[in-house]
Amino acid sequence: MSDTLGGLLTIALLVALLAAAYVPYGDYMARVYTSTTHLRVERLVYRLSGVDPDAEQGARSYASSVVGFSLVSIVVLMGIQLGQAALPMDRDLPGVPFWMSFNTAVSFVTNTNWQSYSGESTLGFTAQMAGLAVQNFLSAAVGIAVAVALIRGFVRSRSGSLGNFWVDLTRGTIRILLPISFVAAILFVAGGVVQSFSDTTMQTLAGHSQVLTGGPVASQEAIKELGNNGGGFFNANSAHPFENPSAYTNLLQVFLILVTPVALTRTLGTMLGNRRQGVAILGVMGILYSLTLVAATWSEVTGQGAAAQAAGAAMEGKETRFGEWASALFAVSTTATSTGAVNASHDSLTPVGGGAALFNMMLGEIVPGGVGAGIYGILVMAVLAVFVAGLMVGRTPELLGKKISARQMTYVALYTLTTPALVLVGAGIAISLDSTADAMGSSGGHGFSEVLYAFTSAANNNGSAFGGITVTSDFFQIALGLAMLIGRFLPIVLVLLLAGSLAEQGTVPATAGTLPTHKPLFVGMLVGVILVMTGLTYFPSLALGPIAEALV
Repeated sequence: MSDTLGGLLTIALLVALLAAAYVPYGDYMARVYTSTTHLRVERLVYRLSGVDPDAEQGARSYASSVVGFSLVSIVVLMGIQLGQAALPMDRDLPGVPFWMSFNTAVSFVTNTNWQSYSGESTLGFTAQMAGLAVQNFLSAAVGIAVAVALIRGFVRSRSGSLGNFWVDLTRGTIRILLPISFVAAILFVAGGVVQSFSDTTMQTLAGHSQVLTGGPVASQEAIKELGNNGGGFFNANSAHPFENPSAYTNLLQVFLILVTPVALTRTLGTMLGNRRQGVAILGVMGILYSLTLVAATWSEVTGQGAAAQAAGAAMEGKETRFGEWASALFAVSTTATSTGAVNASHDSLTPVGGGAALFNMMLGEIVPGGVGAGIYGILVMAVLAVFVAGLMVGRTPELLGKKISARQMTYVALYTLTTPALVLVGAGIAISLDSTADAMGSSGGHGFSEVLYAFTSAANNNGSAFGGITVTSDFFQIALGLAMLIGRFLPIVLVLLLAGSLAEQGTVPATAGTLPTHKPLFVGMLVGVILVMTGLTYFPSLALGPIAEALV
């Protein structure tokens, strides 16, 4: 009873904190991206980088800047890893193997933060700070910039421009992510998260000494969660007591994971001049998030599954300082937001709990989704929903004053097909290889779920894993790296082309036949379209994995 009360109070407090931050934070982000003035430090950045902050970019130029900047970032991050032995504070660690450095560089630049290595035994402090932590900021800022560009596509009329990527990137980093991360890092240090440049020697209960790795953890933890990155300083991620020592830090982490994607719905409504539209989108996200949270929590708390019932609980793979309620809340939040951080082993979740985490990613990371990626992902699904509505009534579909024609639907169709193709083809190839059986931690349905989860996580830029699978082979390093790379940038390019095509249109006035997209009818329709699309795409693979496991 006390666990149930504590779990419900934790969820209630989280909702209250998100509600308190929703309006001020969302409106602040809207002001950041609509302001016509540049801060002094921003002007210095533009001067050093040779950027004209007052120049506008069209869709193709904006997309080229995003892709070009990210590819350069991958090369730089690979160089830092390969040559880390020559860097200061290398902790006497050698350079990272080539394909592992490729996988890691792609992972952090694409905001996936998939980790096929143990952070404390693979990377020095400089590589962690100057390499991984920097990309935590930049990849998150890129996601927000793309979302803002799509919103501008709906807002602007007869325009060939979507803003300036370099300005959006700089403002997102300097005005949003850096100051909030600074405050969050202080709160983490106050809660006991480690922030040092030295190791600690501890005496064990058996009378022996053990060296515990320290590091600049709190500062990286802040942007890890705020930017929906998820890559941990330690191999155990947020299950490690140096990263997440208490219920207080655990709640703070979940809040940071959710606050920006949730507040961006307010930013959407404010920039559109129609805040009810932002509330409607938030309602869709909230409904889907609640469904998976209820399913996962029920399954974990009641110990569904043969192993959990035999043991009398589902605590295997979970920290006793968090328990089932907080572990389920964290697992659902991290997979619903493309964060990938974990405070429990997802491989140890009950079949329904693990299936809920997997299903969250298969939804397309839109409930509420990654930083920026959630907004542009659900807007793409909204375009699909109004298209379906238009087919029902024989009327040209419209969304937010823009007509949806064959050109826009081509971009939407390609967007919705990209990630499922990467997941299903990648998992199919992997499961057909003899070597994959040796990499799986389990056989049967759970082993298949491990492989399916890996490619779902990579292609959707989540980064969490069913930890039983070993992915250090060249095949998995390359295959998952390509899934992350294509799964991030092909959808971004399609979103920006969609935004450009919308910005070129004039605004169509609402008529008696216009479908109101801010009312409960459309909310329900959008929820239905998302669930049907996901079900039709992934049900056969889910049936072979978590569903089959749950029925055993």
